[in-house]
Amino acid sequence: MNEQIEYCADILKALGQPTRLKIIESLRDGDHCACEIVAAIGEEQSSTCCHLNQMLASGLLSHSIDNLTLYYAIKHPQVLAIADLVTELMHREIGNPQSV
Repeated sequence: MNEQIEYCADILKALGQPTRLKIIESLRDGDHCACEIVAAIGEEQSSTCCHLNQMLASGLLSHSIDNLTLYYAIKHPQVLAIADLVTELMHREIGNPQSV
């Protein structure tokens, strides 16, 4: 049981950072290369690549190579469900996210 709790905590830690949540949202519509993700989330390339590597290591993302370009994808659709649940919780607790 402790291993399961540790695993859950690791996943939540991997998601518990604003840049990583932006990355998840940017990948909601499918695979993207790092340059597309950087443009979509508005963060520095070096910082974004560091987060992408951490998310790969934690098992949140997968990657594939096409013509020397590395594409990132959400590995498990449940990650999107987690993000959606947190958004729903935010709506219930604080209302309209535009006011945050």
